[in-house]
Amino acid sequence: MKKIILSAFAISALTLVSCNTDFERDVNNMTVSTGKADFSKFVSVGNSLTSGFRDGALYLDGQNESFPSMIAKQMGLAGGTQTFTQPLMPNNVGGFKDLFAASGNTEFYGKLTLSPTLSPTPSAPGANLDVIGGAGKYFNNMGVPGAKSFHLVTPGYGSAANLATGKANPYFVRFATSATTTVLADAAAQKPSFYTLWIGNNDILSYATSGGSGVDQKGNLDPSTYGSNDISDPNVVANVIKTVITSLKTANANSKGAIANIPYVTSIPYFTTVPATPIAGLTATQVSQLNAAYATYNGGLLTLKNLGAISTAEYNARLIKFSENGVNGAVIVDKDLTNLSGYNLPSLRQTTANDLILLPALTLLRDTTVKGGTATPLADKYVLTEKEAAKVIAATDAYNASISSLATANGLALVDANAKMKELGTTSGIQYNGVKYTASFITGGTFSLDGVHPNGRGYAIIANTFIKAINNTYFSTLPFVDINAYSGVTFP
Repeated sequence: MKKIILSAFAISALTLVSCNTDFERDVNNMTVSTGKADFSKFVSVGNSLTSGFRDGALYLDGQNESFPSMIAKQMGLAGGTQTFTQPLMPNNVGGFKDLFAASGNTEFYGKLTLSPTLSPTPSAPGANLDVIGGAGKYFNNMGVPGAKSFHLVTPGYGSAANLATGKANPYFVRFATSATTTVLADAAAQKPSFYTLWIGNNDILSYATSGGSGVDQKGNLDPSTYGSNDISDPNVVANVIKTVITSLKTANANSKGAIANIPYVTSIPYFTTVPATPIAGLTATQVSQLNAAYATYNGGLLTLKNLGAISTAEYNARLIKFSENGVNGAVIVDKDLTNLSGYNLPSLRQTTANDLILLPALTLLRDTTVKGGTATPLADKYVLTEKEAAKVIAATDAYNASISSLATANGLALVDANAKMKELGTTSGIQYNGVKYTASFITGGTFSLDGVHPNGRGYAIIANTFIKAINNTYFSTLPFVDINAYSGVTFP
């Protein structure tokens, strides 16, 4: 019987290590000061990562452990922001009943929870969409789940009337000051003395999580023409970020801030939990049956290679062959292969070490009835191929180069979130007060059940990464938050 090679999915106690911390400049025993910064009015602008989104939903407990709310508490110790308002959800489940019922859109389910078999399972939505904003009602946390960079400056993004056409976001509809305002306008209206900005993640993430179903829009500067799963042009992202910085500076000439770069998708569990070549433990009988099942396909490829319709390299890449010893790639649909449908041959191949099989494929790979990845090919949406991943990495590098330049040009603290996520993705992870944290799904202690967003402890690591950059840039001495005091994954 086939086996999926995976890390143990058991309930794992976090590994204890020495009492050292990877946040080496420990300021907890220093006098708290603001340095050259002014924390009296703090506003945080961004997307789901700013809002406290986790476990596939925005819900009350997650919002209360958002990284901006953690930072605000530390600023309060320095005489800064005493209250930090957030557009809190009305329940601890999340989701929107009315939007889910109307569209069947799984995006509006309630939060994921672990079943007794340790499978992340979505909850029913907790309530209908509630509108808590309106004229003069501002919130310090301006994180909007699902927002791409250009959405921050798009009028009508918070209009309930635009929901039906997909031009509005229900999370911003909840707390926008008007139907015509923008996220940036509502942030600037508060005239923050200090702000954080973390945007651009979704400009690549939707492409990646959809298995590369969108288009790389490099060279297209008109985001109104983009599809929902497209990669945004780097200049679009850079221009929006520049506009945000300029607008907040115009609103308050003395404002200062911290801006974070974009982590590689290869650093998060959604893309790293399932190994690239996951099929192992096949019996001789199974190998014989599978190779026989693909014999006609392989024979057709050989014929077309001999006719010159495909190259020898593509023939070898597409050839499907299972072995009894060792691990095998999963059979997948790859839309970037030469279209041979005219010869009645599908676009199939087996995964290599350079492909990324997405977390949702795990259920299909384990299902002995479906036989995903063996008798039944994995659909294109379950795999980010090497070619597709290269587009994501290239866009990320371009975004981050602009973010770094803009931070330097405007004297802002640069938060290297990419480096921190890379560090979490290593075997050694990071240590904090005797506890080791990694990016391993569930057992690593930092990511929530959706495999993309952190849990409370993961957000605390992000908060400390921001605090470290703020202290280093503005000579403040904000203390780090206690990572171990925040929540991790809840087991049944």
